[in-house]
Amino acid sequence: MSPTTGRWVLSLCWAAVLLDGFDLVVLGTVTPVLLGDKVWGLTPAGAAAISTTGLVGMMVGALVIGTITDVVGRRRALIVAVAGFSVCTLLCAFAPNAAVFGALRLLAGLGLGGCLPTAIALVTEFAPRNRNGGATTTIMTGYHVGAVLTALLGILLIEPLGWEAMFVAGALPAVVLVPLMIRYLPESPAFQPAARAPRAGGEAVRSLLRPEFRRATLAFWVTSFMGLLLVYGLNTWLPQIMREAGYELGAALSLLLTLNVGAVIGLVVAGRIADRLAARPVTIAWFGGAAVFLALLSVRLPGPLLYAAVLLAGVFVFAAQVLVYAYVGRVYPTASRATGLGWAAGIGRLGAICGPLLGGVLLTAGIAFPWGIYAFAAVGALGAVSISLAERSGRAG
Repeated sequence: MSPTTGRWVLSLCWAAVLLDGFDLVVLGTVTPVLLGDKVWGLTPAGAAAISTTGLVGMMVGALVIGTITDVVGRRRALIVAVAGFSVCTLLCAFAPNAAVFGALRLLAGLGLGGCLPTAIALVTEFAPRNRNGGATTTIMTGYHVGAVLTALLGILLIEPLGWEAMFVAGALPAVVLVPLMIRYLPESPAFQPAARAPRAGGEAVRSLLRPEFRRATLAFWVTSFMGLLLVYGLNTWLPQIMREAGYELGAALSLLLTLNVGAVIGLVVAGRIADRLAARPVTIAWFGGAAVFLALLSVRLPGPLLYAAVLLAGVFVFAAQVLVYAYVGRVYPTASRATGLGWAAGIGRLGAICGPLLGGVLLTAGIAFPWGIYAFAAVGALGAVSISLAERSGRAG
């Protein structure tokens, strides 16, 4: 493989994951407008239902497209996923009512859910053996860059052009990205020999639970659930939890920004460390670090120490989940790698749904601080325990 080919794979997969980051934030940027202007008579409950519908679509997409990828190939699956969710995102701008909007969010979620495991499988198979940690965490920085860019686009576009402009802007990159993928994105060399033996998607799924993989598979599913519960729960509720602790709104929002800055730092650092050490202990350490620094937030710290603790919590929380994906990529063989990634990501999406629900329940009960912090710290600790149960192997490290 030439260096140019490797750069194209990393760059195009990074751009695809960036669009996943766009989707993480876009609904949050337009919902206040939809509610405030009473578009379609949308209520907070209806907005929550639309958000959940999108997450369900992502879960199904990760499970189904991740599995199909091991049958039809990484290149074809990724191109179809990106084109599909981009078209559905564009159509959201023209939705006539909330029901159609929700259905389009569900369909967009199918493509978005399949994009992540397929992109990770592809970069894993182009990375040197057992050196996929850096590649995986690098493309996941695209997720956070996409989230930040979308928030900035919301500031620039919504007031002058309306909420619909956000969905048009989210679809436009595909006009360039899809042709570039068709022209420059190669099929995985590792997949091509595996593809010579015809196989069905069900066979790939069953292979995850063969005796040699069963324990690791269950550990990955539980840990991914915990990891995405943390990511979505904290992104949704950290500002409000810190307001419950007595901090001003401006400070609470600054803490959320600090958390995500820590995420980017953590992704870069964790990937490099995982490439030099075995994946299992690094992933355990990252979930353990998340638990420790989240628990520290239950103490009312002076300003600089508080921001330092939140920054370090971000370093560990977000990278911990990505390290699970890197670990998965090392354990399964080529013929079932994308299926393993898809199912880990798909089960994890259940955690993405439960995270905001957990925070909402604690806030409604009036115990978000400090018990919300304790709950999220406990989730981090459970993630460390569950990933420690994955069996050691030569491939897994």
